[in-house]
Amino acid sequence: MWSEFEHQVMERAVTEAKRGHPSPNPRVGAAIVRDEQILSRGYHHEAGQAHAEVDAIRNAGGASAGASLYVTLEPCNHHGRTGPCTEAILEAGIARVVIGCRDPAPHVPRAIDRLQRAGVVVEVGLMERECTALIADFAKHHRTGLPFVTLKAAVTLDGKIATRSGDSKWITGQVARTEAHSMRDESDAVLVGVGTVLADDPQLTVRHVEGRDPIRVVLDADLRTPPTAAVLDSRRESGAETWIFHAPDAAPARRDALRGRGVELIAVTRDARGVAIPEVLRILGQRDVVRLLVEGGSHVHGTFLDLGLADRAAIFISPRIVGDPNAISFAAGSGAESIEQAWRLLHAKVRALGSDWLIIGDLERTP
Repeated sequence: MWSEFEHQVMERAVTEAKRGHPSPNPRVGAAIVRDEQILSRGYHHEAGQAHAEVDAIRNAGGASAGASLYVTLEPCNHHGRTGPCTEAILEAGIARVVIGCRDPAPHVPRAIDRLQRAGVVVEVGLMERECTALIADFAKHHRTGLPFVTLKAAVTLDGKIATRSGDSKWITGQVARTEAHSMRDESDAVLVGVGTVLADDPQLTVRHVEGRDPIRVVLDADLRTPPTAAVLDSRRESGAETWIFHAPDAAPARRDALRGRGVELIAVTRDARGVAIPEVLRILGQRDVVRLLVEGGSHVHGTFLDLGLADRAAIFISPRIVGDPNAISFAAGSGAESIEQAWRLLHAKVRALGSDWLIIGDLERTP
């Protein structure tokens, strides 16, 4: 139905979409084409700014009349912080619109009908799986109110994230670590447990690539985070916030010490594992955290898996072997009783990153 060139155009639109940080809106990319030449590209930069279609139309510099618009997501058909993209498309004189996937949560439905009634040719489904995956975070947040959760870790070939002494620097090489920082840039928030703070003293900021820092989230039931922890450092120009979720009965003196560092303390229910992660996720979702990157450690990963709260895993694998049963594993949860019940990755993709590999895919488990 669609030509190789058209697939290439939509691939460019998908790439454009990934440049944006529009949470809680979906990431969308677009391209305008005439005579098998791309006239312009666009994407939704930030919430409240022009949508991808309008960005591409503007970048075309008045040359959109009679052209084809390729867009990863069905155009909007409502007045919000910006006007309807359907009207912008009609005003620009676009003759044909090729849509990757339909909007799972349109504010005003029948955008396609609106365009077709005006004489625009509309086709839907080019690279539908890729375009649907692009908005999986938005779709989940709209459906459940919860963030889309990705578990991220660097492991050895025998699945260890640190030695028995806690040493983990560095399991992977520079290329893989740079990719990990790109993942932080793409996320609204990055989450760790207090064990990781105490063991590694991470900054949880974006440093190896150009990007913006995510909100830094720490699970710390008893507020053991030291006031000197790097995760509390707010001197960076980004002003990245730090939120610490703790139990209501955490010591008042510890609260006072951390408040002096400008951190936001959020009390949630205590459970057998520490703080109640389902409650943490509800609060994050209410605060428009749509893309959550969970960087561990082992018990945090295990808890997310045990509770079925993780959507995706991104595992960096190093060609190293620790060879120690007491070394720290990727996930220390209840685990599966059989291989058939183990978590598996769907639509998994594998990439070589220097001497390391990245495997990423959606999590699924047989009940």
